[in-house]
Amino acid sequence: MRTATALPWEKVPRELSARVPAEQRGPGLGRDSVRLLVSRGTAVTHHAFGELPRLLRAGDVLVVNTSATLPAAVDGRTGSAPVVVHFSTRGDDGRWAVELREPDGRGTTRARAGGPARTEVGLPGGARLVLEEPLAGGGDGARLWWARVSGAPVARVLSEHGRPIRYSYTERDQSLAAYQTVFALPSADGAGSAEMPSAARPFTARVVAELVSRGVWLAPVTLHTGVASVEAHEPPYPERFAVPEASARLIGAARAGGGRVIAVGTTAVRAVESAAGPDGVVRAAGGWTELVVTPERGVRVVDGLLTGLHEPAASHLLMLRAVAGRAAVDRAYAEAVRERYLWHEFGDVHLLLPQ
Repeated sequence: MRTATALPWEKVPRELSARVPAEQRGPGLGRDSVRLLVSRGTAVTHHAFGELPRLLRAGDVLVVNTSATLPAAVDGRTGSAPVVVHFSTRGDDGRWAVELREPDGRGTTRARAGGPARTEVGLPGGARLVLEEPLAGGGDGARLWWARVSGAPVARVLSEHGRPIRYSYTERDQSLAAYQTVFALPSADGAGSAEMPSAARPFTARVVAELVSRGVWLAPVTLHTGVASVEAHEPPYPERFAVPEASARLIGAARAGGGRVIAVGTTAVRAVESAAGPDGVVRAAGGWTELVVTPERGVRVVDGLLTGLHEPAASHLLMLRAVAGRAAVDRAYAEAVRERYLWHEFGDVHLLLPQ
C-alpha cells in the first residue's frame, strides 16, 4: 500500500496544531467555534462552522458515524519497564489489536514499541495482556499485534483505568467527553473507536437542529476506527462497520431526489462506500471492510466530504482526491496554511462540495 503523494510542503507547521478543544480557547466559545474551509473544485471560501446548514441544500443527506470513542490508552508494565497500551480494534475471537508505546512522562505518547510474540504486559486491576501475533502478517517489528487479555474483561479495564489516546501535539489530557461526538452511541459489545471520528466533533445539538429544520437528512452508519500511525501514515487496515437498512434506503432516496450524499469524516466514506455495489446502490451491510478509497478506485456514492485537515503524507489525502480531485485538494491545503487553519482532531474542518 502507498501513502499519499506529498503536498507542496513537507509537514504542517507546528504552531498550526490545535492543542486544546475549541471550547477551551476562550470565554464564550463552543465546540462549533471552529473555522470551515469550503472547496468547490479549486474555488475556496472561508466560513464559520455555524454556517454549515446554510451551505447545504434541502434533500442533501449527511452520513454520520455513530461509533463512540473508547478510553483506549492504559498504563502497563513489561517486567519493570512502564509501557502504554493502545487498544485499537476488537476482533471477532475476543482478542484485541493493540499497540505498545513508550510513555514520555507527560501523559502523552511518543515512539512506537514493538516486541516479540508472547510479550506479556501487566495491566491495572490484576489483568494481563499477552501479544500473540502481529496484525496483517507483520514480523516482530510490527506496530499492531493481536493480544489476549485475561484476569478482567477489557471493557472493565478501559472504563476503570483507561483514558483517551492523545499525541504530543496536544497540550494535556482531556476528559473522555471531549472526545465524544454528538452522534456517538455506546456499543453493546464494548467495541468502539480507538481514536475519535473527529470530523463530527464541531457538531452541536443546535447545529443538528438547524440542519434538520432546513431539510437536510442524517444517515447514521458505524465504523470503529483503529489506532492511526502518526509516524508512518500507513493505509487503513480492516475495520468493523455497519450500514443499517434505514440509512441505505435514506441515501438511495436522497440520490433519487437529486440530493447530495455528503460524508462526515473519512470513516463515514469508508463505511458507506463499503456498502455500495458496482451499480452505486447502497445496501445494508456490515462486518469487516478492507476497502481503501483511492483516486484509482474512485467513489460510487459520496458526492462531498466534511473532514479535518490531514498531514501532507497521510493516506487520507488519497480519499480526498478520490472525492474532489488532486487540484482541488492541493489548492485548499495551500489556502489552509496561508490562512492559518488549525490541524488535527481539535482543529478546523474542510468541506469538499461538488462544483
